[in-house]
Order: sequence, then C-alpha cells, then structure tokens
Amino acid sequence: MLSTIVDRVGVHADRVLISDRFGTYTGADLLAAARDVAQRCGAVGQTGERIAMLAAPGFPYVAALLGIWMRGAMAIPLCPDHPTAELAYVLQDADVSLVLVDPQLEHLLPATDLVVVSLPATRESVDTAALFSPAVLTDDTPALMLYTSGTTGRPKGVVHSHATTTAQIVCLVTAWEWTPDDRIPHFLPLHHVHGLVNKLLCPLWVGARCDMFAKFDAATVFEALAAEPYTVFMAVPTIYAKAITAWEAADNATQQRWSQALRRLRVMISGSAALAVPVLERWRTISGHTLLERYGMTEIGIALTNPLHGERRPGFVGGPLSGMEVRIVDDGNVLAGDGATGELQVRGANVFVGYWRRPEETAASFSDDGWFMTGDQVTVDAGAFRITGRLSTDIMKSGGYKISALEIEGVLLAHPAVAECSVVGVPDDTWGERVGAAVVLRPGSTLDLASLREWARTELAPYKLPSLLLLVDSLPRNVMGKVLKPEVKTLFDPAT
Repeated sequence: MLSTIVDRVGVHADRVLISDRFGTYTGADLLAAARDVAQRCGAVGQTGERIAMLAAPGFPYVAALLGIWMRGAMAIPLCPDHPTAELAYVLQDADVSLVLVDPQLEHLLPATDLVVVSLPATRESVDTAALFSPAVLTDDTPALMLYTSGTTGRPKGVVHSHATTTAQIVCLVTAWEWTPDDRIPHFLPLHHVHGLVNKLLCPLWVGARCDMFAKFDAATVFEALAAEPYTVFMAVPTIYAKAITAWEAADNATQQRWSQALRRLRVMISGSAALAVPVLERWRTISGHTLLERYGMTEIGIALTNPLHGERRPGFVGGPLSGMEVRIVDDGNVLAGDGATGELQVRGANVFVGYWRRPEETAASFSDDGWFMTGDQVTVDAGAFRITGRLSTDIMKSGGYKISALEIEGVLLAHPAVAECSVVGVPDDTWGERVGAAVVLRPGSTLDLASLREWARTELAPYKLPSLLLLVDSLPRNVMGKVLKPEVKTLFDPAT
C-alpha cells in the first residue's frame, strides 16, 4: 500500500516537526490544521482537482499542502516573490479550482474570479473540531504541479503523482541517512524541488524537525546554527557565497563561533545550480565541510549525488541514487566508460508523469525507449559525473569547438577581482558564437578584457578564453539563485 506524507505525519503525531516565528507544531497539530483546511475548501471535487497555494514558510504552508492532499487534490505552490503577472499565468495555465492563501499575502494575488480560501495562520486559528475523511490516495493520484523556471520559454507545469513524490523522498532519506534526530534550518523557496521535497518533505517523512525562516539572512542563520542543535544544512551556491561574505566581514571571535557551529553539522549539501570550485574550497576552510553536491531537475527530483560517506570531488555531482538508472547519449549512441561525454538521460520511479496539458512536449522529452532526456551534458571520470552545461545555454560552439560555459566560469571565479560571473555564447557571423563573460567585480577591483585573458591563459585553451567582457552590477537570477542566461545574452546584445 502506498505510504504518503499524510500517513507519515500521522506516525509522528507526538513529535515537533515544524517551527516558525509563531511557535512549534507537532504532527498532530499539522493534521488538525490540514483537516481544517480541507473542510474550508468545501465539497470535495474530483481526484486531481487543482488547488493553488500562496503561503508563507511555516505552519500555513504545511497545513495547506497536507489539506490539499487530504482532499485527493493536486497542490500547485505559488511563489510570493513572483510578480502578479506570473502568478496570474500559473493560475490560468493550471486551470485551478480555488486558491488557498495566507491572509497576509492575499494582496499579492491578481484580480480573479477564483474562489479564495484563507489559511489558518497559527494553531489558535484552527478549528480543531473539524472532521474530514481523507481521500484514498493511489500511486497514480496527482500530488504536485511544480512549474519550471522558464529559462527556455514560458514555464511548464510538471506533474508528479504521489508515487513519484514518495520515490523522490525515500531515495534521499536513504542516501543522506535522515533520522528522527535530525534538525534542519529552512530558508529556501517552497515552489521548487529543493525547498519542498529535499528540505521539507524528507524531514516530515522521518519525523525530523524543520525550522522555517521567512528568508535567508546570513547573520540570522549563523546565529541560529550556533544556538540550536542542527544536523543538516542545504542551500544553493548563491547562499553559500553570501554566507562567505558575511563570515569574512565578521570579527575574529564571531568567525570562530560561527565556524564551530558549522563543524557540528553532520552534512552540508549544495544544489540547484553549479557550485564553483573556489566557493567550495573557501567554504571548506570556513566550515570544515566539503559540500555534498548533487544534481536534479523539477522533472526528476534528484538523480545524482556525491556520497554521504567517502570522497567528494570538487566539480562533480557523484553517481546515481538507488532506484535511478542513468546513461549518456551522444548523437544517438549510448556511451559508457571514463571519458564518455554526452547528454544525461535518466529512468526510474522518480520521473514525472508529464507536462500539464502539453502531450507533444511530454513525448518529445523522452527517447523512443522511454528515457527522460535531461538536456544536460555530462562527462564521466572514475565513475563520477561532472555537469558540463545545459545543452541549450551552457554549451557554446565557436570556431568548430564545443565549449563548456561552466568550465570557463569555474576558472574565472578564481580571479581575485571576480565576485560573480556568467559565461554565454554571443552570436557571431564569423565564429558562430563568441565567448562572452558578464562579471560582477569585488568592491574596489578593476578588470579589463586583456588582463583577464592573460590571467586565464594558463588554465584555458585559447579558444575558450573570453573575447567579450561586460562589467555589471548584478546578474539576473530567479528566486532559486539560478542565473537566467537568456537574459545575460541580452546584456551583450539586446537583439539576441
């Protein structure tokens, strides 16, 4: 019989599972709130009914998610940081039946004829007498619709069933050895796999505690780590870079106290974007941890991970999780062995059901023999995978050469004047594409193209050296910290 998060929260009814700025909540508190939410929604609709949720991190969010699943409906998390126009797009594209909203966020919703239902803000606002008979959930019952980042077009709704969602959770619980004794600080957006599945549903599954922060503030999180017995930490590379900046700005005593707190953690994980080796190495000096990098997508959850125990190689994302099959394909041929380079394709219980109401795009994302085509290029070395770029944005073709933007970025980030950078292919009639580097400088630094090329010459082949340099105040990013490379391209030429 399928076990779901709703079932697992019931198993941990007496344990504190969630905290937010208003208090702490046991599994029993969360289930009471979920029943209240399910009842507030009115008569039960059909299985797979789409219910959107706009909620702050913490009790309201978890109550909404569990309440939707109690109804047998599909949850569509909305991001409070998205503009109204993007929220309107998701509501229309998903064809939702109603919206669950935290009253403090209702002003963010677009004008709509949809039914809007207020969420309980605290334990005290829950009708504990609410009675609701949970729906019977099967493997095929739709659970989640998460929208892609929209870096290659309008965002698409990625549909996961309860079976695929559970598979994602179970493989991570096993690989990263989650236990009820774990505790994690949560500050990532909750409309992506990283924040929702990895950081929230995994601890809920095992009965661990998840402390939810409104947002990431380096000093606040450092102080929390120093004060509370946290064991697991997950973040995106941008957050690690911000944490490094905050640590370096602190006085010596504070640095020592924060570093001691970091060393008490059992594991620190990075994902959702490529982690630059200089960031990994600096963080290792500060924290004593070699960050555990992993690789995943909205469509598949996590597919590759470095080991919890054993060597973690900088720049590599490890090997396949238990239950996930992977292969490398180049020009239609399946490759194997060290040195193989090509598109990563995956198959397994984690893989999504399909793109919402886009059957042709769903079919086009799978090979004829049923493998999901990630669109990411990888190289294998000693059994470990290294992501060399997104085929559509990170792999450039210049003068007949295939060039990895991620490789060049990794080198440039080691330059003492470079705080952030993004490398893109800029269309060129002669070369096909030129290597363009958009760079954010460290305070007080200067840089020109000639000196950058000379500095990088010892690390990069001549055809990989940037031929265009653009100094910018900041790089365009989405809420998960991923650089929006199509927008970076327009910085070089608005016509591209």
